[in-house]
Amino acid sequence: MSDISPTHSAVIELRDERRAMHEGYVFLDEKSLLLAGEMVQQLRRYEALLAEFERAQQQALAALKAAVGRHGLQGLQVYPAASLEAVEAREESRSVMGVWLREVELRGETTPQAPAVHPSPEAEECRRRFVELQRLAAPLASLAGNLERLMREYRRTSRRARALHDVLLPELDQDVRDVETRLEELEQEEAGWIRAGGVRR
Repeated sequence: MSDISPTHSAVIELRDERRAMHEGYVFLDEKSLLLAGEMVQQLRRYEALLAEFERAQQQALAALKAAVGRHGLQGLQVYPAASLEAVEAREESRSVMGVWLREVELRGETTPQAPAVHPSPEAEECRRRFVELQRLAAPLASLAGNLERLMREYRRTSRRARALHDVLLPELDQDVRDVETRLEELEQEEAGWIRAGGVRR
């Protein structure tokens, strides 16, 4: 039973507190739905890009095998790699319910670091395919980070909403009922004293 003094002002305060708490629960519940919706969108984009990345990865592996077959492993190890000096990561950010989502894209052209001593179409294709993998990996990584941040905030928000709905609001409802019951009992007792003509001390 609540140890709150049974007064009308106490009941009003408890009801005001419950109203504010319920508004907080509604906000958290709506926030959870918005976060879940954003997660679904991000997950669809992630899955589509992952499928594209996996296809590109298979193509890169096939190109690697062909290049190794042409130059040998040691010959391919010394083949000039692509220069990324002109490539930059462009990032766009936006906030969804306080969660920052980032989209990263690699822009710019790659060029060989130096001319190849023994150039071949196989090695050039291998280099091109692995550059393409890098381009796909950047947005894929940013989507993975977005999903991780969204999931973390969704779990935190859901826990708070459940705590309000399942624990705090029921406890507050019980406090209101207890105080109202005790207040009613006091008023009935006071009315009994008045009817009996007695004076309550």
